[in-house]
Amino acid sequence: MEERYAPATERARGSIARVEARGIHHVGVAVADLDEAVRTYEQLLGARLEHRERVEEQGVEAASMQVGDGRIELIASLGGDTPVGRFLASHGPGMHHVAYEVDDLRAALSDLTRQGAELVDAAPRQGMFGLEVAFIHPQSVHGVLSEVVSRG
Repeated sequence: MEERYAPATERARGSIARVEARGIHHVGVAVADLDEAVRTYEQLLGARLEHRERVEEQGVEAASMQVGDGRIELIASLGGDTPVGRFLASHGPGMHHVAYEVDDLRAALSDLTRQGAELVDAAPRQGMFGLEVAFIHPQSVHGVLSEVVSRG
């Protein structure tokens, strides 16, 4: 018998989080050398550099790479005592997070909290590329650091 999954509007109250992600905005990849990573993605995958930004407050420099219809965010640490620096020290280069785009970040955070998700950021903060961002703790999303983003 085939199971039917109800659309969000039909779900029972309190069942599954009601955050309606518009799609995956980007996949974040922690890298040791940003220049080298940009060249690699350009040469091997035909990626195109969309934007590059240094964010001292977050201790990172990032490059947004368009890959077909998708986007990869390459992130390099500006020092060992930053979240990405600690990630690189313990895990090495690799996938860091998945970002989901939502229409209303504040409403999404409220819904996530109501559903019991553990948030890294209880309120939106200014992210790179003009986005408002907030992170969901990996324990709430089966071991994957997840980011919700909106245009603000």
